[in-house]
Amino acid sequence: MRSKPLWVGTSWKMNKAPREARQAAEALAEIALPSHISSFVIPPFTSIADVSRILDKSPFQVGAQNTHWEDEGAWTGEISAPMIKESGATIVEVGHSERRTHFNETDATVNLKVAAAMRHDLTPLICIGDTAEDHHFGVTHETLARQARIALHGLTSEQVKKVLFAYEPVWAIGAKGRAAAPDFVQDAHARLRHHLADIYGAETARAINILYGGSVSLQNAAHYVRQKDIDGIFIGRAAWAPKDFAAIIDACAASSNR
Repeated sequence: MRSKPLWVGTSWKMNKAPREARQAAEALAEIALPSHISSFVIPPFTSIADVSRILDKSPFQVGAQNTHWEDEGAWTGEISAPMIKESGATIVEVGHSERRTHFNETDATVNLKVAAAMRHDLTPLICIGDTAEDHHFGVTHETLARQARIALHGLTSEQVKKVLFAYEPVWAIGAKGRAAAPDFVQDAHARLRHHLADIYGAETARAINILYGGSVSLQNAAHYVRQKDIDGIFIGRAAWAPKDFAAIIDACAASSNR
């Protein structure tokens, strides 16, 4: 058995309008989670309140896909951490590679958003990842260390323990992505944890949960969670249907019990 819960989460990205999101949430509310599994779902902004209400008595946590770093102001089209909090979410995803690539997200703005999440008692889910070029030239570990270090700048050791990381290789995500080998991911997580230990100490580094995301499926999920330094998985399209999400949760739960 693991010494801490195993995380299994999914983001719906720009899918599921409010009606479909409510239906999916109602199906998730019927799922019984094993005691050693922590799980979350991240709907679009338009459905956070509904999904949070439906899942309020369930063990599933609800997240948001992004936040602004300011609490309020003239930021047309943006959503703030207080808005997310009042809508019922407890997690906020920041730094996803799609945000970095298409919406000019930087390591510095990720840091600002992490600080905003912390101010409002939201758990930051910090996405980090190497590009195909980083991977080709063998600088994966340097890239992850830089992204993580900047994201956590200014946080105390106690705050850092509350953070979730999701290692998502840019070359592994999306419909055309290829899943990274479990031993490669284990090595990346172990090296990142070692880097975090150099900054915050071994105890804090062990407490930080580092998830893997990138072409995760029912067929390969269990292979990842068997690895020592993989604390969970963050799934995309393979978990958008509640029955598929439930099957992946069951597979992970069975594997992590071994």
